[in-house]
Amino acid sequence: MNRTQQLEDWYRRVYLQGELDAVETLFTDSTRAQGLMADAQVGPKDIRVFAMALMHLVAAPHFRIVKTVEAGDWLAALIETEAIRADTGQPIRVTGQLMARFQDGRIAEAYNNFDFLTFFEQMGLLPEQSLALGMTGQKIA
Repeated sequence: MNRTQQLEDWYRRVYLQGELDAVETLFTDSTRAQGLMADAQVGPKDIRVFAMALMHLVAAPHFRIVKTVEAGDWLAALIETEAIRADTGQPIRVTGQLMARFQDGRIAEAYNNFDFLTFFEQMGLLPEQSLALGMTGQKIA
């Protein structure tokens, strides 16, 4: 199984099938991922909590790995995700990117950049066009 297939399998198991025990199958105990929480590096246990919280917000999640680039120990992936809001049934769509360094078949370090601003807008937790509002200097409340 190549790295892209490992990532697809992991997303499928964790986010589609809810196998939270699978979180640790792709990460080493010392892995620290950046980009999921502002100014914080998270480990496998934190990722498990993050996945659990995310799965309570949405239903019927789907993902597609749009493009990957592998170079040496590194994998870069562009990912599209779709789901429906668990509370209203409204569709949501978000994209993100991941860069990960593999060591002995597992991720040793990861850098994430997912469009959580759009996600929370679509979830109704931020006003529509929050980015545009922020760019005008308006406080988003």
